[in-house]
Amino acid sequence: MVAGVIGAAVAIALLLWALRGVHIGEVLRQIRQSDPWPLALGVVLASITFPIRLVRWRLLLRDEAGGPLKAWPLWHATAIGFMANNVLPFRAGELVRVFAATRLSGVRFTAAMSSVAVERIFDGLAIIGLLGVGLLTSGLPAGVRVGGVSLARGAQVAGIMSLAALTLAIAMVAFPDAAERMVRRVLPGGRLTERLVALIGGIRHGLASLRSPALLLGVIAWSLALWLLNALAMWVSFAAFDIPLGVGGALVLQGVLVLGISVQLTPGFIGQFEAAIVAALGLYGISNDLASSYAIAYHGATFIPITLAGAWSLARTPVALSDLRGAPSR
Repeated sequence: MVAGVIGAAVAIALLLWALRGVHIGEVLRQIRQSDPWPLALGVVLASITFPIRLVRWRLLLRDEAGGPLKAWPLWHATAIGFMANNVLPFRAGELVRVFAATRLSGVRFTAAMSSVAVERIFDGLAIIGLLGVGLLTSGLPAGVRVGGVSLARGAQVAGIMSLAALTLAIAMVAFPDAAERMVRRVLPGGRLTERLVALIGGIRHGLASLRSPALLLGVIAWSLALWLLNALAMWVSFAAFDIPLGVGGALVLQGVLVLGISVQLTPGFIGQFEAAIVAALGLYGISNDLASSYAIAYHGATFIPITLAGAWSLARTPVALSDLRGAPSR
């Protein structure tokens, strides 16, 4: 209840910031007069990223024998999790997705959780790399700033953090016994220590695919495909509002947007999503009215398919959001 109230308050505050100085009547007029076909194509492309996520997740999350898990249960878990992100704050959908995977596929909770964490690492590396390409090809000045922070500097810091996280994850997979000994040496015995040891075991299983060069290359390739397609969806949708930006601009927009919503404060990123897009398009001199029209239409349109898919999966499976309180921690 409290989280919902806080999320709603933050969403309203961010929407007010994004719509500052905006003429609501003009925004509505531009949305009504936009070309629906480029926007519809953008929605289709953006929706395809979810099956791509499923393919990549099956490379990372394996059964006890190292084989792939069945696709259909993991698709249900994916759809339910991302639907939950659209209706719950604080990225609760990630925990919902992990819990759904454990219920539907029988995989260990810690393995599923660690695979999601590795997804985020590869997402971060792909986004930062593509943002770098966008900065080089977009024609923006090298010192461009968003919210007073150098975009290039922010990308460098995020890239270093992603690489550090990946290095730590690989070290835990390569030396699980040493990691367990370190935990037991640093922490006193007790429930917390045993949970951390169990988590290391789950990470070892969940990240085992990183030991296979073929699977690792597959994860890298699908990560790049996912975020290239996502940027393409944004670029195609520019045409609906006659926004004169190329693919480089879409890559910069994607990078700013993902950095802006990396910490989810509101259900469905409402307010955060619009504020990030308005800030990114403002770098190119796009008016707040036009940027807000694009942000609201694109966000609203891409929100619908995965939410409906998740609701359908929720109705077709024994998973219930209320069951999250009983999620396993092993």
